[in-house]
Parts: sequence; C-alpha cells; structure tokens
Amino acid sequence: MFIIESYPLAVASCVVTMLCWGSWANTQKLASKEWRFQLFYWDYAIGVFLFSLALAFTLGSRGSGGRGFIVDLLQAERQWLGSAFLGGVIFNLANILLVAAIDIAGMAVAFPVGIGLALVIGVFTTYAVKPEGNPSLLAAMFVFYLLGLGVLIASKF
Repeated sequence: MFIIESYPLAVASCVVTMLCWGSWANTQKLASKEWRFQLFYWDYAIGVFLFSLALAFTLGSRGSGGRGFIVDLLQAERQWLGSAFLGGVIFNLANILLVAAIDIAGMAVAFPVGIGLALVIGVFTTYAVKPEGNPSLLAAMFVFYLLGLGVLIASKF
C-alpha cells in the first residue's frame, strides 16, 4: 500500500483533504444551476465511491510497506464489511435528507434539527444501556433538545 513517510507531505495531504471535504456542495454550482442538488449528491457520492475503488486498486496495492488492498479486504470478516457498507449507505441517505430539508426549510432550521436529532438518537442508543441514573439524564437531555427545537420554531413567527 502507499504509505506517506514524509511529515511535510502528510501535512500537505491533510490540508488538501480539509479543503476538499466540503467541496461537493461547491462543485454542484460549477456543474449546472438546473441540476437539482439532491440528484447531484447521488452522482457525486457514486463518483467518489468509484474514485476510491480506483485508488484502492492502484495506490492501495502498490508500494513496499503494508499489505495490498485485496489482502486487507480478504482478512476482514464479512459482518464488519457489511456493517461498514451499511453505515456508508445510512450516512449518505442522511446527507440527502438533510440537503432536501435545507432546500425546504433553510440552513438555519434544517441543519440544527437534522444534526441535533442524529446526536440525540446516537447518544440515546449509546448510553441507554449504561449504569443507573442515565435514563433520567437522557430524558432531561431529550426534553431540553425539544425545548430548543420549540424555540427555533417559535423564532420563525
């Protein structure tokens, strides 16, 4: 596999990655103003997936250090590969729904609600099975989240 061994090259790679991270929203503006944002996201996500596969079979399988891509893939258990794939599908579906909500309600409302709900659900499922006392804290957190949501809604009027 391709391993970056130079510190300056690693920092430069991180900077490029950071600059490209939110680029999918900007590339739609370059593509066409008539192309619906939600549909563009599908095409962009599929393109990134195919580009990642191309990199996996080229840079991921070349070089003197580490294992090749196929060897790495074959050593993983199927359940974890399936779990990673399902996580990617859910993440992208959530992004598409968030983009649709932003299109309808605007960024100021849709983003806090969408991300807030994801956090609340994530925290609830993670900590609901932990030691006693957590259910009351989780209930309080959920109540305050709903209050905050109510304040957001009320501010619109």
